[in-house]
Amino acid sequence: MATYAHPDRHLLRAKDLADARYFDPLDVNDLAGAAGLSRAHFSREFRRAFGESPHAYLLTRRLERAAALLRGTDRSVADICFSVGLRSVGSFTTSFTRTFGASPAAYRAAHPPAASLAIVPTCVLRFYGRPERRTFREDSPGGRG
Repeated sequence: MATYAHPDRHLLRAKDLADARYFDPLDVNDLAGAAGLSRAHFSREFRRAFGESPHAYLLTRRLERAAALLRGTDRSVADICFSVGLRSVGSFTTSFTRTFGASPAAYRAAHPPAASLAIVPTCVLRFYGRPERRTFREDSPGGRG
């Protein structure tokens, strides 16, 4: 007996690929291949199912990850651009500004620096917060204060 598969299951496979491998040099052809559809048919069906083109979806995933890296790291804008799978810092800056309403540098400036978000374990704080030679009656030459 054949089982029924929702027709959008193939599209979800392509969407999952974009979510998982946004940093790779993926394009619409790769996503269409994951869905098992021709590029043109895939683009129409993806837009119908998700309300945006596959290219726009992939770009949005990349920009969202870039925004998280800008908020949480001190990496350079160029490094972030390339690490999310984009190839041009100029295009990245334009797309980022259009999406978030601020350039990557301005976006980062509007959020606290990554160093202020660093979580330091309590044991490390205690070790470095301890006085260096402060003991009770043991620091005097005779052992008694």
